[in-house]
Amino acid sequence: MTPPGGARRQSGGRTAGGAQKSPNRRVSAVIPAKNEARNIGWVMERIPLLVDEVVLVDGVSTDQTIDVARALRPDVIVIKDDRPGKGVALRAGFEAASGDYVVMLDADGSMDPLEIPRFVELLDLGADLVKGSRFIRGGGTADMSPLRDVGNRGLLSIANVLFGASHTDLCYGYAAFRRQAVLELGLTAVGFEIETQLFLRAIRNGLSVVEVPSFESPRRSGTSNLHTFRDGWRVLTTIFRERVAGGTSVPWVGRDGLDEGIEVFLGESQGAGIFPTAAGPSAVPVETVVE
Repeated sequence: MTPPGGARRQSGGRTAGGAQKSPNRRVSAVIPAKNEARNIGWVMERIPLLVDEVVLVDGVSTDQTIDVARALRPDVIVIKDDRPGKGVALRAGFEAASGDYVVMLDADGSMDPLEIPRFVELLDLGADLVKGSRFIRGGGTADMSPLRDVGNRGLLSIANVLFGASHTDLCYGYAAFRRQAVLELGLTAVGFEIETQLFLRAIRNGLSVVEVPSFESPRRSGTSNLHTFRDGWRVLTTIFRERVAGGTSVPWVGRDGLDEGIEVFLGESQGAGIFPTAAGPSAVPVETVVE
């Protein structure tokens, strides 16, 4: 079947399938969003049953993003974080998640949640981090301009050379990982370069990293916040910074490290509590409430 929008899909690969729900591990999905009310419903409806927890990190949306998400997933955990940057949002979501595994995906409908079982299956088989690739058999994209394609391949080549890797994709944010292993990497990225930092630190620290075919669709509605040149430059500087850093990483301070000013709203099946911050002796606890 031909993908929509003149998409490029690599030949071969597997059909949908993969892992099933299991009592032996808990899976969290972390979704950063801002003003995605027209897209988040499609994403929520397609999240498979094996996902035990959904964490929505909302960048203080002015539309009905949270309302739509709650209508379809009443147990969704909502984190309201007004700090700018995809990296900031994802890091907050990773810290708030409770799953053994975490799946990260976008709220715009470009990544199909029905692919999640494929990622989880490889984690079950022993991988520490599973990254989606648009450029291996079974993957593809309908949302890549020629300029972005050239830039992506150039950045990928540089990263592979500097880190002795042979990956096929770098700037794609669909991934799943063992939460504890990734939290210990001490991620610090603020923007779209978070994906690059995650993958390169995983390689640098000896984690088992594998790729799985994934198909990228155009966002279902609205305009992307990605800026080709600005974000490409940030990815490039991240590659060199991570290479120079060698084996050093920032220790993880744990779930108590949620920053001051982040509001966490638990789903209706959760209890209330407090996540204290690790900002220093005068830190104000982050209040966790149930609406």
